[in-house]
Amino acid sequence: MDTSAYLKSHIRTVPDWPAPGVLFRDITPLLQDPKVFRVLIDVFVHRYMDPALRPGVVAGLDARGFIIGSVLAYELGVGFVPIRKKGKLPFSTVQETYELEYGSATVELHTDAVRPGQRVLLIDDLIATGGTMLAGHRLLERLGAEVIEGAAIVDLPELGGSQRLRASGLKLFTLIDFSGR
Repeated sequence: MDTSAYLKSHIRTVPDWPAPGVLFRDITPLLQDPKVFRVLIDVFVHRYMDPALRPGVVAGLDARGFIIGSVLAYELGVGFVPIRKKGKLPFSTVQETYELEYGSATVELHTDAVRPGQRVLLIDDLIATGGTMLAGHRLLERLGAEVIEGAAIVDLPELGGSQRLRASGLKLFTLIDFSGR
């Protein structure tokens, strides 16, 4: 079994959550088993140890991007930057609002989180519609950072997020593709 299939076998699918007709892809089993969690982190570590892809900092999206991003930053020996939901950061921030299926949301980043020209890896657990990652990308670029890649464990390509992100110019790396049921 290849690594992607191994990891995919540890993702739980929860039907009809949070709404009827939705198949929720739950990554918590990946995190609960120490061997599986190590395999997951090692895939990212090996990729981003490559000098061509090595970031100066990892930026994680609220909230599950914090789990993967902070461990990855530690393993790479670089800093970690949280991109949080509005109202959660105590210092001066820049904000980006993005559209959701029913309304909008805002994410924030401290104004001193990254330096102009700094190489940043942007990470989250999953790409659905791409709105959160696109907003994080815009925040980092607004502060002058160079976002080398967006990364996630899971891609849900049928929701159009990965296509939307690539169309915006963001390079993407995902481990698992959940197409169809």
